[in-house]
Amino acid sequence: MKSKKRAVTIFGLIALLACLNFMLFNIPGMADSIDATETAVAASEDGGHTILGGIGKFISYTGFRNATPGHLVMIAVGLFFIFLAIKYDYEPLLLIPIGTGIILGNIPFFQDDGINLQLGIYQDGSVLNYLYYGVVKGIYPPLIFLGIGAMTDFSSLISNPRLMLLGAAAQIGIFLTLIGALYLGFNMPEAGAIGIIGGADGPTAIFLSSKLANGGIINGIQTQNLIGPIAIAAYSYMALVPVIQPPIMRLLTSKKERVIRMKPPRSVSKLEKIIFPILGLILTTFISPGALPLLGMLFFGNILKESGVTKRLADTARNSLIDIVTILLGVTVGASTQADVFLTSGSILIFILGALSFVVATAGGVVFAKVMNLFLSEGNKINPLVGAAGVSAVPDSARVVQTEGLKYDPSNHLLMHAMAPNVSGVIGSAVAAGVLMSFLL
Repeated sequence: MKSKKRAVTIFGLIALLACLNFMLFNIPGMADSIDATETAVAASEDGGHTILGGIGKFISYTGFRNATPGHLVMIAVGLFFIFLAIKYDYEPLLLIPIGTGIILGNIPFFQDDGINLQLGIYQDGSVLNYLYYGVVKGIYPPLIFLGIGAMTDFSSLISNPRLMLLGAAAQIGIFLTLIGALYLGFNMPEAGAIGIIGGADGPTAIFLSSKLANGGIINGIQTQNLIGPIAIAAYSYMALVPVIQPPIMRLLTSKKERVIRMKPPRSVSKLEKIIFPILGLILTTFISPGALPLLGMLFFGNILKESGVTKRLADTARNSLIDIVTILLGVTVGASTQADVFLTSGSILIFILGALSFVVATAGGVVFAKVMNLFLSEGNKINPLVGAAGVSAVPDSARVVQTEGLKYDPSNHLLMHAMAPNVSGVIGSAVAAGVLMSFLL
């Protein structure tokens, strides 16, 4: 009860501030008085040293004076992200930094062509601008992949390689989203960056958008800066995996299919675990050199883990390093969603395409598992629910598969099977990003 009262109090304060802002600058005569005060500052030779000038200058720099409805909307979005993370435990390690970043990026402040307060993420010299450099130049995503590689166990994939096909099938969402983006009027580089949302892989989405949709000129084509909308869409849908995927999984499978039991994964030797990341590194980067920064770091992290002689480095990569980079990535991506940049029709279209791509990717993995079962003997069939883990939201999609499977058979544990397409989905989305870069850069 007390927590509810606190929540009501907090939102009441926010509403009060919004009303105060409206009263100060929308009631007839009030805004004129404030403007007159500010004009007095400009007209006075030593305006900053008089009481009237000081008050006018203070008011002109406050967030109340510079706030727009867009700022308030985005702050509400940031609060909503934090609420989802705390209340429902939806990817809190991502949504809390991103939600806080959205609030930071939408604190209104005075902006003028001749004055640089060095506050906003898009203002040269600001702290946020320097931190954002890691996003714009694609520095943070490979470091995230290094940590993921150091914490990933590829045993389930090594023991049952055919499940890799489910991870590949789920990537259909990427290419259908690309086609949809082209149809809606985005140019080719922008469509390529938007398409990667279908892989449900936040770092890959940020990496590709930093190359193809960063506001620069790609092959003579002027692109928009879509890093913020693409990253927020990708991470939002990753966080909503437990909400989005189950209805699709139930729709496309029968009760009989949901209780299919799969053979336990075989035991994988240490030698196999060491050889896999080395061969995977060479093979995938030869196929798609553009994915080298991502896949190179992914497999490097896994080599640190499986070699057995670099425990300290592996621990650093999967703990301290990935935590630090996650904080910086989340806050700066969130702060990049300034109202004047983010609240556009293009951002809305990106969110719609992202939702559809996630649905298609989930359906692609489930349907392909059903197709594979047509060619498999009775004792070797795949539970189609496992196909939903083909999207690369690791390990959340695998957990959703486990949860759904237990609903229909409390003794049927699918987690280890689901991890195979889940980690192959990470590899697949990175390969797809490299392929798109080779075509579009």
